[in-house]
Amino acid sequence: MGFWGSLAGVGAPRGSPRRCIGGVPGKRSVLWGHRPLGGLCGAREVHLPPGPLFRVEGTAISIPCSVSEYEGPTLQHFEWFLYRPTAPEISIGMISTRDSSFPYAVFGPRVQSGEVSVQRLRGDAVELRIARLRAEDAGVYECYTPTTDSMYHGNYSSKVVLKVIPDMLGVLAPTPRPLLRGRMAGTSPLQLSLSEGQELQLTCTAQSQTQQHTHLSVSFGVSAPDAPVGRQTLQEVVGVRRDFTVEAGGHFAERYRSGELSVAKAGGEQYKLAIGRVRPGDAGTYHCTVGEWIQDPDGSWQLIAEKRAALAQVTVQSIASQLAVSASPPEVRLSAGDALELLCNLSGPAAPAPHVAYAVSWEVGEGDGLLVAQLDTDGVAIVGESYANSQVGRRQVSLQKLTPAPGAYRLRIESAQPGDAGTYRCVARAYVHSPDAQLREVANSRSQGLKVHMKSEAVVVQAYAWLPVPATYRGDTAELLCNISVESTQAVHVAVSWWVEVTVGEEEPQGRMVASLSREGVAELGQRASGGDMSLDKVGPQCHRLRLHGVEPSDEGRYHCAVTSWVRYPDRSWYNAGAVKSNSVAVYPYARAMDTLFIPLIVGIASALFTGIAILATITCCFMRRLRKR
Repeated sequence: MGFWGSLAGVGAPRGSPRRCIGGVPGKRSVLWGHRPLGGLCGAREVHLPPGPLFRVEGTAISIPCSVSEYEGPTLQHFEWFLYRPTAPEISIGMISTRDSSFPYAVFGPRVQSGEVSVQRLRGDAVELRIARLRAEDAGVYECYTPTTDSMYHGNYSSKVVLKVIPDMLGVLAPTPRPLLRGRMAGTSPLQLSLSEGQELQLTCTAQSQTQQHTHLSVSFGVSAPDAPVGRQTLQEVVGVRRDFTVEAGGHFAERYRSGELSVAKAGGEQYKLAIGRVRPGDAGTYHCTVGEWIQDPDGSWQLIAEKRAALAQVTVQSIASQLAVSASPPEVRLSAGDALELLCNLSGPAAPAPHVAYAVSWEVGEGDGLLVAQLDTDGVAIVGESYANSQVGRRQVSLQKLTPAPGAYRLRIESAQPGDAGTYRCVARAYVHSPDAQLREVANSRSQGLKVHMKSEAVVVQAYAWLPVPATYRGDTAELLCNISVESTQAVHVAVSWWVEVTVGEEEPQGRMVASLSREGVAELGQRASGGDMSLDKVGPQCHRLRLHGVEPSDEGRYHCAVTSWVRYPDRSWYNAGAVKSNSVAVYPYARAMDTLFIPLIVGIASALFTGIAILATITCCFMRRLRKR
């Protein structure tokens, strides 16, 4: 049968076969190896994992051993022996939990150095550990437990076969050098310099010539550029497990799910890592870790060998560090109505990636500024709200890309207005397209401010409100006139609005618009306090009139007109050249003369009727008395 077959998982304990009490009183049964030949109740049993166990030379191994169904204290002692294939009948003492002088000479130095040790897991379980297996460590391992029972009852040792196989695992980095088989293969990785957003591809070759059936696992990891490589410093990017499943580590998991990160097997022994959009945080030293796994007879998988190779030293230049924005010219002076042109120049990565997109905008003012125009990543121009509304119309503002990315951009305002003066800045934002079509902003930069000075002709407007008829009576029509004077060398359109100041309680008077006339001559009538009618008209070149028909006491108040001057430019846009408020005039509806006499008249008539009735009643009463006396 041979040495390995006869000793695999078998072997009598120290000395002759043990006897134990069987299930029939007065009878004894003999226990050979692990199992008794007769009935047995509560027999001591020593447990080792089933063999044979295959491990690679130079790696570590841990063999657990436990005992059950024993008598005596819970703290049991263990002794380990080795039977080598060259001398299968000779037991070599390795280590003991109770005797420090137990190891034979061949194991003494290794035990003292800690290379061979026994670790207690609990009172009745230990673990034999060999930090670095040697070829001569192959053989049959016996775990023996000295008896603490009142009599021999069960078995007191168990054996397992360990086979030490040569290291046949290799890992190759993507450099033209021979296959490396050291514990840390590769000391001069490739030097790769990428720009943010570019693609990173790395390959790793893993092979094994082990005769036993094993599975390989391949993991790509990254460590900080200057950090020592180890399990604590190496962060897994993505890996192929021994069961061929793929898992990404840490924050790379989301990128793997989105398709930005992938790993694939190319050929029989080559694995490829691809990161579609590298980020500054992806910089570091990339490694390939290959593990070789074998399945023990108990069904568990054991890592029997592991190799790691340095693939590449990767540096990533961020777009933020390379994006620069400048604006020209540094200063502009022009007159109102002239065209305003400003240039914005962007400089980015030397080798721009096609999936990097830029958005450029111009802002005016300090701080965040007011948006003038923007060109988004799709090339669609957007004009700021203040340049396209019902008040100013739609101004001719354009933002155009002149050269390829990042390139130059030109802002043009066809007819500049005095309000366009100020400090302008060009703002650039860089985005990276993700595989799911989402845009992720990676950088933004602002140019220095450039000054725009506007030379404009002044528009002087004055307004004066007055009442042509100072005294207004209730029920009459009140007229209010607003005289306007304009001094300007250009055509000016005016918009006029009428306001009344209303006092509520002890609060400050509040203005309420009564009516208005737009710069196009469109009238808009508000609501009078009395609910009466009113009208607006123009009675002279610069004279506007408001009429309140049928004034009532509730119309009383102080009225004024407000004038806004508008200038129209060649691009058909409007500019607010200024606003002015007139003096205020008082409207007080007086009562009429008839209204003044009406109350005394009523009082007089009522008094006369009362006096007459009283006199008539007195006369009638006296007359009736005289008649009765007669």
